[in-house]
Amino acid sequence: MARDIDPRKKRKALRKLRKAAELAERGDGPPLSDWEQAFLEEVEARIETYGSAFADLEKGAKDEALSARQAGKLTEISRKARGKKSGFKRKAFPKSNARQLDPDLKPASELDTVPEAPVPPKRGRPQLRIVKSEDSTD
Repeated sequence: MARDIDPRKKRKALRKLRKAAELAERGDGPPLSDWEQAFLEEVEARIETYGSAFADLEKGAKDEALSARQAGKLTEISRKARGKKSGFKRKAFPKSNARQLDPDLKPASELDTVPEAPVPPKRGRPQLRIVKSEDSTD
């Protein structure tokens, strides 16, 4: 059953699919795997037949031609076809848990004992009292 998808969104999705296939054929990047090639062909056929490449509305917006995962996979394939690296770049984090080998540090057995944290006083029920103002005449 075909959903009513905006024709512009269908054309945009089809254009992205065909562009990725064209870039892969040009050979700027590594060749696409059989699975990636089949993915492009099947998704294109579904969009042309049904207007959308997915049926489960939990996987994407109702008025979109591609689900969120399909759009992400298409982006990965396009980047691969262009010859760009895919994936996330990792940040170099400083090593904070490195052992310190300075000779001026004491071994753990020679360290002073750490004082215990003070125990907060116990709180009971607050004592309620009547406060009389000086202006009142009782």
